[in-house]
Amino acid sequence: MKTDLWLPTKAAADALGISTDTLKRKREICGGFLEAGHHWCAGATPNSPMTWCVERCRQALHERGMQQRASRSGANQ
Repeated sequence: MKTDLWLPTKAAADALGISTDTLKRKREICGGFLEAGHHWCAGATPNSPMTWCVERCRQALHERGMQQRASRSGANQ
């Protein structure tokens, strides 16, 4: 059975190769596409760290990147 890796913001951003600010901006509550409860979870209190499912985030970032590349290449034709 595979267990998803959930990390706090800094460690997740490092694992994904992006900044913490970029990762936070990708949340759906900030106009992004990473969904609460699936890609990230808030802590129990306002001061608790958010945690991120690295593999789900990586997949979502990949899919969004591929969509952007496809739409860009379609516009260039």
